[in-house]
Amino acid sequence: MNLLPYQKASEIPAETAGLTHWLVEGLWSDQAVGILGGEPKCCKSFLALDLAVSVAAGVACLRRYPVRHPGPVLLFPAEDALGIVRRRLQGICAAAGVGFESLPLEVITAPVLRLDTEADRRRLAKTIELLRPRLLILDPMIRLHRLDENDASQIAVLLSYLRELQRRFQVAVVLVHHARKDSNGSRPGQALRGSSELHGWGDSNLYMRRRGQRLTLTTEHRAAPSQDDIPLQLTESGAALSLAVATGSADDAPAEASPLERVRQALQQLGEPAPVSRIRQHCGMRMASVCESLAALVRQGIVAQDARGYRLDPPKAA
Repeated sequence: MNLLPYQKASEIPAETAGLTHWLVEGLWSDQAVGILGGEPKCCKSFLALDLAVSVAAGVACLRRYPVRHPGPVLLFPAEDALGIVRRRLQGICAAAGVGFESLPLEVITAPVLRLDTEADRRRLAKTIELLRPRLLILDPMIRLHRLDENDASQIAVLLSYLRELQRRFQVAVVLVHHARKDSNGSRPGQALRGSSELHGWGDSNLYMRRRGQRLTLTTEHRAAPSQDDIPLQLTESGAALSLAVATGSADDAPAEASPLERVRQALQQLGEPAPVSRIRQHCGMRMASVCESLAALVRQGIVAQDARGYRLDPPKAA
């Protein structure tokens, strides 16, 4: 009978027990798989590129978090033109004070990479075997497959393949993924779009959020303490853009208006009765959130409804 290998717990070498080995201290553990998540337009790709430059060059990510195990990086940027990716990487290199030309960062230039197909899985594995990167970044997940993201059984197959790559080649894997729109009321991991398998899969996860003018980063690790609401800012030097940790506290910035307040403000700016579709367009929220907010405002007597749509109730608007 072939048995699985096993070992008495007390005989496990002490140096491997209870320690977190970091790739980027505080942000990403060594050889970890995980999600870099956030709503659209919250600088996820900028953070992914900052991680790429930092690991490849061995310099602190965001000029704050030391890289403990630098090495080559392999990047697949599926949504941005290669010229834009180059320009952003050059800007980050300038901010970090490293040379762009000598950076050991390889960019997959294939127009399509489908990790739900056996052919592309083999191509990626062979590329990793040749280049032996320390870090693999895939941005974003939605461009890597045609699976149903809400079907746990389908997503589990994709995630298992990425875990297999991590174990086979000792490579850290960052999978950039979208969060649901208007998800600031949820815990970061629960706000990810699709199956909960995504949240549970990660050894290290990073979540970007934009609340009004605030841009924040939350970290989450399987075997280390997490950090909440690290304030970030997009800095500009000439034509170069890069992310950096903001000098002030995230609490110093004004809080984002609540969904109810955003709907009320939209009605005030419209100045006339409006249907739900127009209100939604004006305040940029999900339809379900707009309807829930309108119902609450009607119950509170702040908003009235008639045949033309919803409007602020004049006696209550003052």
